Amino acid sequence: MKIYDELVARGLIAQVTDEAEIRELVDNGKATFYIGFDPTADSLHVGHFMALCLMKRLQMAGNRPIALIGGGTAYIGDPSGRTDMRSMMTKETIQHNCECFKEQMSKFIEFGEGKAQMVNNADWLLGLNYIEVLRDVGACFSVNRMLAAECYKQRMEKGLSFLEFNYMIMQSYDFYHLYQNYGCNMQFGGDDQWSNMLGGTELIRRKLGKDAYAMTITLLLNSEGKKMGKTASGAVWLDPKKTPPYDFYQYWRNVDDKDVLKCIRMLTFLPLEEINAMDKWEGSQLNRAKEILAYELTKLVHGEEEAKKAEASAKALFGQGAGGEIPTEQISECDLIDGAIDILTMLVKAGLVPSKSEARRAVEQGGVTVEGEKVTNIKAIFTKEQLAAGLVVKRGKKSFKKVILG
Repeated sequence: MKIYDELVARGLIAQVTDEAEIRELVDNGKATFYIGFDPTADSLHVGHFMALCLMKRLQMAGNRPIALIGGGTAYIGDPSGRTDMRSMMTKETIQHNCECFKEQMSKFIEFGEGKAQMVNNADWLLGLNYIEVLRDVGACFSVNRMLAAECYKQRMEKGLSFLEFNYMIMQSYDFYHLYQNYGCNMQFGGDDQWSNMLGGTELIRRKLGKDAYAMTITLLLNSEGKKMGKTASGAVWLDPKKTPPYDFYQYWRNVDDKDVLKCIRMLTFLPLEEINAMDKWEGSQLNRAKEILAYELTKLVHGEEEAKKAEASAKALFGQGAGGEIPTEQISECDLIDGAIDILTMLVKAGLVPSKSEARRAVEQGGVTVEGEKVTNIKAIFTKEQLAAGLVVKRGKKSFKKVILG
């Protein structure tokens, strides 16, 4: 199976322009394509997974990825999927985030001469002359069509700033610039970016003629993929300092039954024949599928050794094996009051809940145990001596931490 058909079979392709030409380029390793990443944080999260895996697949098939970091468009802020305006970031914050992105992306794609490239649109956007842009680029866009774009619709009621209104033009200019200066003939992005990407393809063809070889493609469920990056307790990051490998493993281990095979198909590099054989799995077999998903993705992000540790820890905690390393959270003497810590504070410090109010609810609903004993008293305390040996704290059925005095 050639790469384009594999992408379709894995459920990664939603919409395309010029499908025959795209198939020809991709299948024969002739595509130089870009995907954009706005540096709104200092770590990528699991919502970026689909794009990163796609870049890796296409590079393995001989195509050349360009990872476009939106250091320039970050000054504007993408209104897609937003109900309010993004907060403004400083130049230093944007640059720091860009550097973090490259380090994490290097685990997925290979950078170097003749291989993948990373570029920052700040290099060309920040030096543009405003009047020249209005005359040269702005004249190619219809305000009526822009206002009808899906990325702007949900902002119209609350108000769309003129600053954000320019985002489509800037993103379109990115493709135009990459086409002219980097030989980039294709762009990929999520379904929420479709209008912006069509703007880029249209700009190239209007400026350079209808025969300009610029293609557009979108990824299925990328908006849902962005939602994957958020959980009840916060984001699931690729940076192990923000989301430790065990927590990352557990996130994927806990996906819904209805999503597990979809995630395996779209995000892992297991052969399709092996995945298709899982379509008939049900019951306890789906738990095995979740373990496969969690292991494969943890290995991809954090390496095989960390994936094995996380898997062993999960099995040990669920009574399926021994020798696992329970994820540990250290607390300090300053967290204690009169040589002890209360259960609500301990749950928050362990990262098992985001707030004391949620900790209170968890205890009152009977969802908290310490060393296997259910805790129902919100005023329960644990001493310095107990913490010195370490206490295994459990919230719900699947969230564990060993809390120890550091």
